[in-house]
Amino acid sequence: MASLEIKTADEFAALDLEGRWKTRRAARETAVSRRILQIFVDRGGPIRVEELVATFPDEPGGAIHQALIALDADDLIRVRGGHVDMAYPFSASPTPFVVRLPSGKERYACCATDALGIAPMVGKRIEIRSRCHYSGAPLELSAAPEGPGPEATGVMLWIGKRADGGCKAADSL
Repeated sequence: MASLEIKTADEFAALDLEGRWKTRRAARETAVSRRILQIFVDRGGPIRVEELVATFPDEPGGAIHQALIALDADDLIRVRGGHVDMAYPFSASPTPFVVRLPSGKERYACCATDALGIAPMVGKRIEIRSRCHYSGAPLELSAAPEGPGPEATGVMLWIGKRADGGCKAADSL
């Protein structure tokens, strides 16, 4: 049986979560991060690193490589085999969370929380398809920048175990 970790207020304060969130938010606002996310929205991934470097003709390639290394170290993207194959909230590999964008294009979200966060990111209503964690029944719901649609009433978000990659995963609805 898994144990429940309980932290005191002092232990949470020592984690400096607000500082970490501010740092991660600032990293997401960089030109490289924004370009990666826009490519995932426009055509999906994976994105070849060299192709990404070429989209910044006025920047030395080494600077773009360093930016990618920093984004990967901050767990905002994942670079594997010379490709960006994950850029939260998007995954280039199939996941249980399919998001239909307003254009009709479909993208995979890394987890349930990421699927729900795409609507505010793109500023438009999206459709999400997944399966119920408990019954396996198909789930379809919409989400707007303001939050999930009324068909999401009664849907719960299940938080799974920490993945091998070290990040937590909201792995089902």
